Amino acid sequence: MTLSEEDYIKTIYHLSSGQEESISTNAIADQMATKPSSVTDMVKKLSEKNMVNYKKYKGVSLTEKGRLTALSIVRKHRLWEVFLVDKLDFAWDEVHEVAEQLEHIKSDKLIDKLDTYLGNPRVNPHGDPIPSKEGVFKKSVKKLISELPVGSKGVCVGVNDSSVAFLKFLDKNKISLGDSLRIIEREDFDGSVSIVINDREMRISDQIASNLFLEILENK
Repeated sequence: MTLSEEDYIKTIYHLSSGQEESISTNAIADQMATKPSSVTDMVKKLSEKNMVNYKKYKGVSLTEKGRLTALSIVRKHRLWEVFLVDKLDFAWDEVHEVAEQLEHIKSDKLIDKLDTYLGNPRVNPHGDPIPSKEGVFKKSVKKLISELPVGSKGVCVGVNDSSVAFLKFLDKNKISLGDSLRIIEREDFDGSVSIVINDREMRISDQIASNLFLEILENK
């Protein structure tokens, strides 16, 4: 697999939300900022490698081999994001582009050791789940703070808004993934929420509460 082929496989996976649905070549072209004719040429190559199912005018879908390949790339990308944030002190908004390069490393042994070294993380710095080596996502339940009742407890595991501005706001207010959080009050007037995070009380707006996930993990 070339780097370009891997990028196509991952793009098709994300556009289909990991399902078996067919994606149009135009949608792929828009996502990758390229010409539909270039996409058609590539998916024909991927079809010959049994990575995708492709029928003219009917779109593209991943084969089981293609799906597992995409999940392997996603796993590497998200593990590298964890490494960059947790071990090299990269900011949340800096890691995606670097991980885009690192995800193409071929060594399975290196990635397995990286996973073990990081403590087998369940999510990346943005709260996206990390599949296992076998391509399986661990079951979990996560909800936005705005959807949870007063008294709820959980762990901050992700963001609904991954914009640079929002991530910088969280850094400024010392809110990080993995922080323990408890909801102690909700203001009916404006939807703002009082929380205790790592034994520190603060109030957040409804906009923040609508963009920050708490997660309850099964068999955690």
